[in-house]
Amino acid sequence: MPETMTRAGHGAFADPRAARRYRAALAILLLLAPVICYCILAWRNPMPVDSPGFWRIAQVRATSVAVILVVAWCQALATVAFQTITNNRIITPSIMGFESLYRLVQTSIVFFFGITGLTSMNSTGQYLMQVGLMVALAALLYGWMLRNERTNIHQTLLLGIVIGTGLGALSTYMQNLLNPSAFDILSARLIGNISNADVSQLTVATPLALVTGGLLLAMSRTLDVLGLGRDAAIGLGVDHRRNSLVILMLAAVLMAVSTSLVGPMSFLGFLVAMTAYQLSDTHEHRFVLPMAWLVGVVILGGAYFILRHIFYATGSVGIIIEAVGGTFFLIHLLRKGRL
Repeated sequence: MPETMTRAGHGAFADPRAARRYRAALAILLLLAPVICYCILAWRNPMPVDSPGFWRIAQVRATSVAVILVVAWCQALATVAFQTITNNRIITPSIMGFESLYRLVQTSIVFFFGITGLTSMNSTGQYLMQVGLMVALAALLYGWMLRNERTNIHQTLLLGIVIGTGLGALSTYMQNLLNPSAFDILSARLIGNISNADVSQLTVATPLALVTGGLLLAMSRTLDVLGLGRDAAIGLGVDHRRNSLVILMLAAVLMAVSTSLVGPMSFLGFLVAMTAYQLSDTHEHRFVLPMAWLVGVVILGGAYFILRHIFYATGSVGIIIEAVGGTFFLIHLLRKGRL
């Protein structure tokens, strides 16, 4: 009983030390995130800060900063919510086949319209088409789950894996039929890259991400209850099936926005969510979700800054994210010993 009262007195955290650690981590991230964004804008900018030329150069770089903020927001919120619903901190929303669908769309454009098809198609129109297809795929899977009372989330995930595998096989077959020059250009589009985004796409992606993410944040209390498990949630009066479907659809929209904007980043969400849970040391999503977003900004922004402004490399930041995230995934899996 004393232990229960102590935990209740400290709210979401086990003890005052955990609360202080959370505040310290949040303060550090709140400092690091703006500093990294400013460094991307100002590092080795040849013009003085008070000159108009400085801001013209910074404005060009501002697109990359905006993309980093949007992608980190989408990946962080979608992954944390998805892991809560599935009760598994290993898997990410990309398991539903969104990235395979993105690769198929990009491959189909090059296959049927050639390289000029990637540049001649309206950027906003192509972006909306990809987002619409991904959301439609999620609606198909989750709608099947809603209509059939005997299905559960794990069967839906398995179906998503099968569909993703099929889409991946189809895109691979089409890529084998492309000429080398077309395949080379396509390969650059199939790796997550901040440079893949277009300014016109941001005008659509930003409000869509803010509204969808805001709805997820508003459902933080519901996520807390759903994280207790199906039986506990139903016992507390929460419609587990309906709320799970709503949250899964919101996560699907966020993943569609992110993947269509910059391409696949399979391990970014896992890396962000894992770090956020370690730093937060709580299960309450009103604390975990903001922490996850800031972690995403620091990781993605830091990787982009190091790649572009320290090593002057023109490669994709997605390669670094995948390498680091994949390594941590294997370490986490080996330590845990199970999926």
